[in-house]
Amino acid sequence: MNQPTDLTPALATGTGAEPDRAAPEPQVLSRFAMIGVLVALVALATILYPGFLSPENLRDILLQNTAVGIVALGMTFVIISGGFDLSVGATYALGATVSAGVTISTGSPNVGLLAAIGAGAVCGVVNGLLVARLNINPFVATLGSASVISGIAYLYSNSAPFIVSDPNFKVLARSSMAGIPTPILILAVTFVVGGVLLAMTRYGRNIYAIGGNHEAAWLSGLRVTDLTASVYVMTGLLAAFAGTLDASRLGVGQADVGANIALDAIAIVIVGGTSLRGGEGAVWRSAVGLLIFATLTNLFYSLNLSQNWQLIAKGTIVLLAVALDSWSRNRRA
Repeated sequence: MNQPTDLTPALATGTGAEPDRAAPEPQVLSRFAMIGVLVALVALATILYPGFLSPENLRDILLQNTAVGIVALGMTFVIISGGFDLSVGATYALGATVSAGVTISTGSPNVGLLAAIGAGAVCGVVNGLLVARLNINPFVATLGSASVISGIAYLYSNSAPFIVSDPNFKVLARSSMAGIPTPILILAVTFVVGGVLLAMTRYGRNIYAIGGNHEAAWLSGLRVTDLTASVYVMTGLLAAFAGTLDASRLGVGQADVGANIALDAIAIVIVGGTSLRGGEGAVWRSAVGLLIFATLTNLFYSLNLSQNWQLIAKGTIVLLAVALDSWSRNRRA
């Protein structure tokens, strides 16, 4: 009953996937509304903070949001598949801790990076088994696994930071190519690869299919269990790698980082226009959501506004995005 088959045209395009050229006006509006929000925010930021569009400031904005952007990319796949992953913050911290700890013990940053990615893959496999094999609700499964993963990170580090003195450990986050910081290049490459994978491959169409109608995808012969598990593995890998980038930037790996990264990543994906109901969304939308949050945060910092106002503004934007998604779906119903 899990034999793979090609998607029928109806299944491939009837789940809210991006290639919908005959979209009605409300759907087109909701699809591109956040681009208008981004443009308006950039215009406002330029007026209130004249140095906003300077190359130095734009570089800093991207550098500060590289890690959460990579996590948000994985979250995009999970949410489009109809799932949820609250464990990415813990996996992020585990990646940072393992990369630093293994680098200290082996003297090799490359081994530390591979160990962190391996740890992230294990976390993703566990989440995939819980959600896809045992059919545990994704919210409950990943909330529980987040606690376990966080505990493992604290046990491994003995609740103390790993301070890495090896200068090579910082190369990943502090080097550059052709004048462009390496983390920004990594962010761009991962988003391009993720976008192509989701929009232009059979795998991506299958992810849309299981998110849009899980039962129909299963009846059509898709390996729903394997596909569902794969997005959690991908997210675990990306979260651990993002944590490694953070540790490389600071020269420190510790288990108490990433507390808010899961909620920030989910907010970025939602604000970009990916539906929480699954089956609809795109990587470019998450890129727009990332830029909206990065612009907003930078503007608040430049104006020396309280972080409390940042929380209010971010929460309001998320609520408006969810309301817009609900309104758009009701109009199409």
